Amino acid sequence: MSISKLAYVHPDAKLGKDVTVEPFASVYADVEVGDGSWIGPNAVLMDGARIGRNCRIFPGAVISAIPQDLKFAGEKTTAEVGDGSTIRECVTINRGTADREKTTVGKDSLLMAYVHLAHDCSVGNNVVIANSVNLAGHVTIDDWAILEGNVAVQQFIHIGAHSFVAGASLVRKNVPPFVKAAREPLSYVGVNVVGLRRRGYTDAEVARIEDVYREIFVRNNNVDRAVQNVEQLLPRSPERGQILDFIRNSPKGIMRGLSE
Repeated sequence: MSISKLAYVHPDAKLGKDVTVEPFASVYADVEVGDGSWIGPNAVLMDGARIGRNCRIFPGAVISAIPQDLKFAGEKTTAEVGDGSTIRECVTINRGTADREKTTVGKDSLLMAYVHLAHDCSVGNNVVIANSVNLAGHVTIDDWAILEGNVAVQQFIHIGAHSFVAGASLVRKNVPPFVKAAREPLSYVGVNVVGLRRRGYTDAEVARIEDVYREIFVRNNNVDRAVQNVEQLLPRSPERGQILDFIRNSPKGIMRGLSE
C-alpha cells in the first residue's frame, strides 16, 4: 500500500492490498477500496464510496457525494464502482437515494472526463461513456453500451445492451439493445453492426437483429403492430426475445423509427 503523506485517509476507511493514494486525495470514513486500485491526486471518495479491485480514479473525480435531490433525507446509501473500471478527470458520481439505495458502475467500464452520474443510476459492465455526458437520476445503461460525448439522458431512461448513442444526442425515450441512435429527436439509424461483430456476434445473429428492427423501425407500423408482426413472422431467437422484452418493459415508449 502506498499512501502519500499529503493525502487525507480517514482511519476507518478500508483499503485493500497494493492501493495507491496520491497527494491531496481525500478518502472518507465509510469508504472501501479494493486491492490494486489507484486513487489519483485531488480525487475525493466520500462516505458510501465502494471501489472495486484494480480501478483507476483520476484527479478531480468526486465519488459518493450526496444526491442533488431535494427529497434526499440523509439515508445511508452507496456509490459503487466495479472491478477494473476507470473514472477519469472530474467525473462526479452521486450516491443513491431511498429509491435504489445505490448508484452503480459495473466492471471494466470507462467514464471519461466530466461525466456526471446522478443518484440511483445503474451502469453495466464494459460500458463506455465519453466526455461531458450527463445522466439524470434513475437512468439504467446495460452492458457494452457506448455513449459519445455531450449526450444528455433524461431521468428514468433505459439504454439497452450493445447500443450506440451519437454525440450531443438528447435521450428522452428508451433506446433498445443493439441499435445506433442519433438525430433530433433521437431516432433509430441502424443496427450497431460494427460493435456487435467486435464482440463476437455472427453474421447470422446480426441478420436476425436487423430483421427484427426492420419490422419495428422501418416499415412504418406502430410499435404494438410491429411487435405482433415480429412474433408472427420471425423465428424465435435469443436476440428477438431480448428486443421484445425490452420493448414490453418500456411503458413510456422507445425512440422514434427511421422514417418518422
